[in-house]
Amino acid sequence: MAIGDPIADMLTRIRNAVRNRQKTVNCVNSKVCRGIANVLRDEGYIDSFDVVEDGRQGQIRVRLKYSATGESVLHRLTRESKPGRRVYTQVEQIPRPLQGLGIAIVSTSRGVLSDRKAREDRVGGELLCTIE
Repeated sequence: MAIGDPIADMLTRIRNAVRNRQKTVNCVNSKVCRGIANVLRDEGYIDSFDVVEDGRQGQIRVRLKYSATGESVLHRLTRESKPGRRVYTQVEQIPRPLQGLGIAIVSTSRGVLSDRKAREDRVGGELLCTIE
């Protein structure tokens, strides 16, 4: 089955897995999805991820993170830029979800970065998603 938007597919799979309290979720492997998983791991929203080869494109196995009381660390994942409507932002206009408590993930010329790292490097780009 062909997937038209692998980023939206990844976010939806993670959203559904969090809702069902699963420990891991498999997503389609692509360079952008690996970048998003890397940012989520670096920012502390997931425990870890690894790439699983399946003879085709491969999959990303994401280990989700929960608090000591069992509450999910991820509350809201929103896809901002879509295939039908791309959203590009300059460095000064990158949003700050929850006044800086959440993150925005931006695809830049230096790779997929969190909003903090993009501001630090002074680069803008395509606003992929926001996480609260």
